[in-house]
Amino acid sequence: MIISKTPLRASFFGGGTDFKDYYENSRYGCGSVVSAALNMYVYIMVCKRFDDKIRVCYTKNEFVDSVDEIEHNIVREALKITGIERGIDIVYSADIPLSSAGVGLASSSALAVGVLNALYAYKGEYISPERLAQKACEIEIERLKNPIGVQDQYACAYGGFRVYRFWADGTVTATPIGVSAENIQKLKDNLLLYYTGLTRVSSEILSEQKRGISDKTKVLDQMFEMVDTAVEGLRCGEAERWGILLDEAWNLKKSLASKISNSEIDRMYERAKEAGAVGGKILGAGGGGFLLLYVPQKKRALVMDALKDYKKVEFDFENMGSRIIFMEEHRR
Repeated sequence: MIISKTPLRASFFGGGTDFKDYYENSRYGCGSVVSAALNMYVYIMVCKRFDDKIRVCYTKNEFVDSVDEIEHNIVREALKITGIERGIDIVYSADIPLSSAGVGLASSSALAVGVLNALYAYKGEYISPERLAQKACEIEIERLKNPIGVQDQYACAYGGFRVYRFWADGTVTATPIGVSAENIQKLKDNLLLYYTGLTRVSSEILSEQKRGISDKTKVLDQMFEMVDTAVEGLRCGEAERWGILLDEAWNLKKSLASKISNSEIDRMYERAKEAGAVGGKILGAGGGGFLLLYVPQKKRALVMDALKDYKKVEFDFENMGSRIIFMEEHRR
């Protein structure tokens, strides 16, 4: 039996510049994102079956004779990539609700990374975070044709608090943020995370965003520049600068596609700001999922009262990426 544990992530600045259409043509020579892995996880359990069947268990239970019969597209393609054809059980669960609708924490990419990690370990093969991310991108973007960027696969594979650069030649660098633990903790102490209660099909929003990249280059350039501005501010201990920049970035992001925000999200955000939040953003594609807010400590109680009708989610940053947490030898 093999069990993998893969973190979800929160992306702060630069989202949208990780699309190939942007970073291949960027005047900076790359796209850039700063994001942090969270202590919320996707778990994948893999074990050998006595027979040659394949079982895939998630919100439904699939029991099939061949890989091609599997309905779950990410699991199916991961089995094809790793060359495992029969006699295996795959079960997955997560710290957030599993559904077809996105919530903005990169759960589908965490699944792709996690199931690949577990399947390679099942075969007795170690695969680096870089290769895990590359293979996950192959599944989601090349094989399944999802209209997404490449930041999530790397954030889930590497973990930690990092700046990612997506270069025009296709290479990706994942650099630790280089900020003191004290300043990172200062940032964390002023963040609140809320579940909006809204879910959405992220591909619809991302498809519109992807189609408009050439017309939104100036906006994306501004979002690119915010990455280094935010990181430098945090290095200097200016945590509240993140709140101000998050507000600016959120207003820019809403211009990228029509359904990134809606009346419910707008009301929730304005209520938080009126109570003392400096800034924030919907994580992921937008349209629902989780709202991340920067709230100074002295305003925390006021904001929490203003958003008492929404679910507040406790979280912390996670230093590690996808890893194998249990391995028991099996006969093949």
